Amino acid sequence: MPIAMLRDVAVVLDDRFRSLFIGSACLEKLAEGCRWAEGPAYFPAGRSLIWSDVPNDRMMRFDETSGAVGVFRPSSGYSNGNTVDRQGRLVTCEHGNRRVTRTEHDGSITVLASHYQGKRFNSPNDVVVKSDGSIWFTDPTYGIDSDYEGHKAQSEIGACHVYRIDPHTGEVRIVADDFVRPNGLAFSPDETRLYVADTGATHVKDGPRYIRVFSVDDTGGLSGGEVFATCTQGLFDGFRLDEAGRIWTSAGDGVHCYESDGPLIGKILVPETVANVVFGGPKRNRLYICATTSLYAIMLPVNGAKTF
Repeated sequence: MPIAMLRDVAVVLDDRFRSLFIGSACLEKLAEGCRWAEGPAYFPAGRSLIWSDVPNDRMMRFDETSGAVGVFRPSSGYSNGNTVDRQGRLVTCEHGNRRVTRTEHDGSITVLASHYQGKRFNSPNDVVVKSDGSIWFTDPTYGIDSDYEGHKAQSEIGACHVYRIDPHTGEVRIVADDFVRPNGLAFSPDETRLYVADTGATHVKDGPRYIRVFSVDDTGGLSGGEVFATCTQGLFDGFRLDEAGRIWTSAGDGVHCYESDGPLIGKILVPETVANVVFGGPKRNRLYICATTSLYAIMLPVNGAKTF
């Protein structure tokens, strides 16, 4: 049972959450009109946020300084997950084109990966960039299951994996192959751990609805993979970590906050199913929330882990 409700916005499940929420903070709706808002990526230099509206096959942009909202890319290849690399470039998972791309500073698009051993990916879903420049992404089938989030097709690979793109050679290799539907992923602040969500319950009765945690070695190999947390409402999707290593993750009733040692300590309630989040703002203390049809934000007394 909740210990306390904070202004009908936050639920305290553990006293450790009290210091992570300001009582006067409000949940702001910044944009609406999407069909499935996903993949928020924050650009510090431009004080702007890019996110995907997957079924509408477009990417949107929010200007943090003016509050203006507009279409960033009207035809996005049914983009889903986005992130920013260490050079400030946009890295995107494209469901429709079944590839991972990078948008260069001049606006041109570079294809980073589209095949594994000659076979097309299913539909790259979410992506992170490690400090060494390696790019890690998940490849479930959501973009080929129907024409809603991409183009209906058969899987050429026949399975759903987590992949790593080498920053020097561009080689793509599988780093985890025991997922039903790998989805969101993020590194711990020190990059010694990789967290990956499995939303296999969408395809398998009583299937996984959890986040797993792996140890990362110096060569980019993974070990472990035990369950870190199981979703108590809906499914986990995308998530981010703060500087202290806490996980702020999407869920069916809002954003759930997990301590680095595992317990669910609190929630930010959102009136729509949440798909993904990202920390932004000059101090990385504004949590942007992509939730079904809308983009929301809330100011927090914590700072997101630095990823740029």
